[in-house]
Amino acid sequence: MENEKKPMKPAAMVLFILFLLIIVVLGWVMLVPNLEKADTLPVFGSDRWMGDIPDETLLSEMVIPGTHDSGTQYVQLAYFSKCQSASIAEQLKAGFRYLDIRLGADQGKLKFMHGFTSCRTGSSIWSSALYVDSVLSDCASFLSEHPTECVLFVVKQEHGDESVSEFQALLDQAISASGISLLETEAMPTIGEARGKLVLFRRYEDEAGLKARAGIPLIWEDQPKDGLDYVSPPFRISESAGLTLQVQDRFEYTVGSKWAAFKESLYGSDINLDFLSTKGTAKYGHPYRFAKKLNRKLLKEDLTVYRESLTGVFVIVDFGSPKLAQKVYSLNFPE
Repeated sequence: MENEKKPMKPAAMVLFILFLLIIVVLGWVMLVPNLEKADTLPVFGSDRWMGDIPDETLLSEMVIPGTHDSGTQYVQLAYFSKCQSASIAEQLKAGFRYLDIRLGADQGKLKFMHGFTSCRTGSSIWSSALYVDSVLSDCASFLSEHPTECVLFVVKQEHGDESVSEFQALLDQAISASGISLLETEAMPTIGEARGKLVLFRRYEDEAGLKARAGIPLIWEDQPKDGLDYVSPPFRISESAGLTLQVQDRFEYTVGSKWAAFKESLYGSDINLDFLSTKGTAKYGHPYRFAKKLNRKLLKEDLTVYRESLTGVFVIVDFGSPKLAQKVYSLNFPE
């Protein structure tokens, strides 16, 4: 019959199937991250837990919860790059005080980055970039409402062609314009000195010569690919701000290896940066897959057995929740 449809040619069929597969994969990668969220159940007192720490206590003598890649609530290629499901304002209210701030220059301002991907203000593709100005404003509001607290603002120059001194100038301008109270020091302060203030830490040299306004040096290199198998010790040790700095940031470990590295790195130096975050062994991993398992382990672990050994420990997680923050900061207080 003349109106009978001709069968699709094999080449056309292959192209059609590939097109459908691309649509399915793109839909999966774009939609799934919107469903991946940390527990948001609030914990009473988490927004002001530092108020019970004696004024003379150094920050390097405390156990402080932090978030890894803190600005990635809305980030490009979220399936591979998203590390937090809460905004920084929400993280602060949840009890996190160490913020992992990764920035790159964009038209005379600094925006949040994760590698080469940009962080946004919303999930829409039309959302604007997340600039440090708005986050500083959120931090200022939090500190104004919670004067017993401080915010550890740990800055890394993540991406861009600007020099370190140019980067520093942009950051200093943003801090000045925000009106936030910056604790100007290059030495580790006490919590009494830091209350109500932004405590700036930098992962770069002070090439601009800003001295006290440059912040406290907290400099380490990203951990190299020493193979994907567990190595002991999993941390690296250096000197920073006159203190011994121990950093465990093995971001390509599997769940088992990461958990072992985390536990081995909880103590030992003046400052212990212990990251519980990992993307796994794949070149482009999926942080949430690992975070939900590792965070569950952290919540179940009896950390009180380490209480007498834990000083100067910053525990840094992906997909932080109020319960995770409480699990960590409660180690500052006797049972």
